[in-house]
Amino acid sequence: MGSLSIDQQHVLVTGGAGFIGTHTVVQLLNEGFHVSIIDNLDNSVEEAVNRVRGLVGPQLSKKLDFHLGDLRNKEDLEKLFSETTFDAVIHFAGLKAVGESVANPRRYFDNNLVGTINLYEVMAKYNCKKMVFSSSATVYGQPEKIPCVEDFKLSAMNPYGRTKLFLEEIARDIQNAEPDWRIILLRYFNPVGAHESGQIGEDPKGIPNNLMPYIQQVAVGRRLELNVYGHDYPTSDGTAVRDYIHVMDLADGHIAAVRKLFTSDTIGCTAYNLGTGRGTSVLQMVTAFEKASGKKIPIKLCPRRPGDATEVYASTEKAEKELGWKAKYGVEEMCRDQWKWASTNPMGYESKP
Repeated sequence: MGSLSIDQQHVLVTGGAGFIGTHTVVQLLNEGFHVSIIDNLDNSVEEAVNRVRGLVGPQLSKKLDFHLGDLRNKEDLEKLFSETTFDAVIHFAGLKAVGESVANPRRYFDNNLVGTINLYEVMAKYNCKKMVFSSSATVYGQPEKIPCVEDFKLSAMNPYGRTKLFLEEIARDIQNAEPDWRIILLRYFNPVGAHESGQIGEDPKGIPNNLMPYIQQVAVGRRLELNVYGHDYPTSDGTAVRDYIHVMDLADGHIAAVRKLFTSDTIGCTAYNLGTGRGTSVLQMVTAFEKASGKKIPIKLCPRRPGDATEVYASTEKAEKELGWKAKYGVEEMCRDQWKWASTNPMGYESKP
């Protein structure tokens, strides 16, 4: 298998127009891969893909194709796989809002489970059996101890987390039954920041569900104040602690995973944490962002949200040892790059307010 050089390898990126997708596509193209994106633009816009082309330049852009399509629609996948030979798939596509999943679990099962099962079917049919899957630290539930290590007992606290947990189990079952599959499960902690150019970043539709895009919208005047959920946690300042990771570090983690898929035949189905190994509280993050942006972020203290864990951060040894990957950026760079994206694009990808 190792005969293809990288500039001939073709990677399909599902959900490639999204936040983590776009940043990973930039790095894949910079590394010389051919990339095809399939995205239904449910929570993203095609302008993001145009920005990616602008960032990598006209030469590398020739190696990027965009397809509007939905994994729940098997014909879309059939068409794609019948026209192009893919060497590996990076699977980002899915819904990711915890609160929405509690209110509307069926929508989450349909998108995240059905879409992924279709993808496996078509990959198997066309003999493309290498996948990097977007999993999540939510599979650790409310961890009994921290840092979270990959072999911890897994549990989920909400339907979104359950879809990630089920999909990990499905991946293990498929690889078990068909040993020629190579699957890497990447458990992301809390991706933040943006490409240093400020050209691409996170631009959720509707009210953001994650801390940083929310802070950013307050900073540019799109929202009045930041709701801080839970200020009575047993932490240093009473707010929840998370492991925030720069999206460019995350993107590089995917490059390391794809390389591993192409070079190691003993992967089976393996999970890796992608985090920094350090926890930062909500209020610490707010302070760091205020410093980076020079803006005051008014906050409103609210009750805890059901299903939110107190403190979660990653053990990063396994990814360091086996993928040769380690996060480079700290909270300061995360906030700096997030602010550059926000201040250059106050309305996200929409050019005018």
